[in-house]
Amino acid sequence: MKHWFKSGSPWIWLTAGAVSLSVIMIVGLLGLIAVRGFSHFWPAPVAQIAIHDPRNQVEETLLGEIARSETVTATLAREAGHVVPENLSVVTRYLIKQGNREQVSSDFVWRFDLGMAPFTYPKGVYAIERRTWGDFYGFPVALQLEQQHWQATDADFAKALNDLLEQSHQRHQAITRIERQDIGKINSQMNALRLQQRQLELDGVKGRALLEAKQGIAQQEQALQAEYAELRTQLDQLYSEQEKAQLRMRMMNGKEVAIALADIVAITMPNDMTLGQKWAEYFKQVGGFLSKEPREANTEGGIFPAIFGTITMVFIMSIMVTPFGVLAAIYLREYAKQGVVTRLVRISVYNLAGVPSIVYGVFGLGFFIYFLGGNIDRIFYEAALPSPTFGTPGLFWASLTLALLTLPVVIVSTEEGLARIPSTIRQGSLALGATKSETLWRVVVPLATPGMMTGLILAIARAAGEVAPLMLVGVVKLAPTLPVDGEFPFVHLERKIMHLGFHIFDVGFQSPNVEAARPLVYATALTLVTLIVVLNITAISIRNRLREKYRNDSD
Repeated sequence: MKHWFKSGSPWIWLTAGAVSLSVIMIVGLLGLIAVRGFSHFWPAPVAQIAIHDPRNQVEETLLGEIARSETVTATLAREAGHVVPENLSVVTRYLIKQGNREQVSSDFVWRFDLGMAPFTYPKGVYAIERRTWGDFYGFPVALQLEQQHWQATDADFAKALNDLLEQSHQRHQAITRIERQDIGKINSQMNALRLQQRQLELDGVKGRALLEAKQGIAQQEQALQAEYAELRTQLDQLYSEQEKAQLRMRMMNGKEVAIALADIVAITMPNDMTLGQKWAEYFKQVGGFLSKEPREANTEGGIFPAIFGTITMVFIMSIMVTPFGVLAAIYLREYAKQGVVTRLVRISVYNLAGVPSIVYGVFGLGFFIYFLGGNIDRIFYEAALPSPTFGTPGLFWASLTLALLTLPVVIVSTEEGLARIPSTIRQGSLALGATKSETLWRVVVPLATPGMMTGLILAIARAAGEVAPLMLVGVVKLAPTLPVDGEFPFVHLERKIMHLGFHIFDVGFQSPNVEAARPLVYATALTLVTLIVVLNITAISIRNRLREKYRNDSD
């Protein structure tokens, strides 16, 4: 045994076991997130559940999806007022998503299996995804459009419903485009004219020049007002047409409810679908989750603005942190005199890597936003004051704060890359007549590029997952517009953004509907992990290509 320990084999097995355990834990975690997250988009069957309460002699019938089940002690059921046989020690309860939130007390309810009949899955049930009030489950009764009327039993009912729903979606897209793009553009131009007039006052323009400038501004405002009036007329007409079509549905209690087609996102019949249709609907739902905007306090809809904001912020952060980190590392390694001061600076850089991220957020709020942003507003955007432009949290300050947060990682990785370059290469370059500067920038730095890319990879991985500092410097629950659009200057660094990490925090801990938000937390978390992996793989592939390129060149 003593010889075995001296051979080092136990430590090899211990290391291999630790690595294997870590891999198993990571794969298990990702598997759990994937199963609980993206299984949410599978079109689950709608069950009809009949429950007999022997205590009150009450029959209850529910219609909805079985979200999950769990086994609990019989004592818990007795405390809830149920009559439980003495020979039972455990019972099963089901979490049922019954939807129809505006008609019932809650769209998720727990029911014990005591007195519960076997589940049935009736044909013809509609599962309706709505823009507000969550999902609706029921049976179609009729479809009405002004004087036209279709009964659910009519042969052309399904075709008429699909056609009217498609028309409603087209009108909704037109309304969204007019409100967000066309009217938003007019509002921006009106605000620019207002700031232009305010700037004239601040510049002290007087007399005929001021009069002519104001007349020109007034003419532009009139043209914009006329354009807005035309768009307003189009909107009124679209809204009027949206309110005409209604779908009447019958709930399990027999009550009929009218649902405007304008409020319907999609209609499915999960109990009537084939396996192929379910897979098609599944991928459609996943695609919508990744490409649409959130609704219902982020518990419904998609996460595209959060994905876009995360990628944009990481991209801008990488542009800012890479040159500063590389130049700082080159100075410390190649130019600075290696003495006490340099060692203290290097130790400080190492310590900065361990500072809690929220401290960087507080620093970014105080220095970047209040100090730099406030001064920028006073110098360049005086006409917009007291409304801040850069003196408020936004994309630029969030990216700059993350650049400062990840700067020590880039510096350390670049220094290690420079240190791994053999001194013989430097000496050979100098011996051939190259200057120190030429040796550094044409020989040493290219060979150290893989080390620099390693620092960038670590920076991206940390920045994409940070949440705490971003809450202070530019990330919000719901951003009205994207930071990149077709309006000049196209990239709006002052705008607030959404972020996948903050979206997970918001949906998981601040959602008004916990059960509805639970699967979205897993799905968003898996999306964030996938995004980080994709960004890292891209950077790693670039690093490997550079490594092979310079290795071949050196050979």
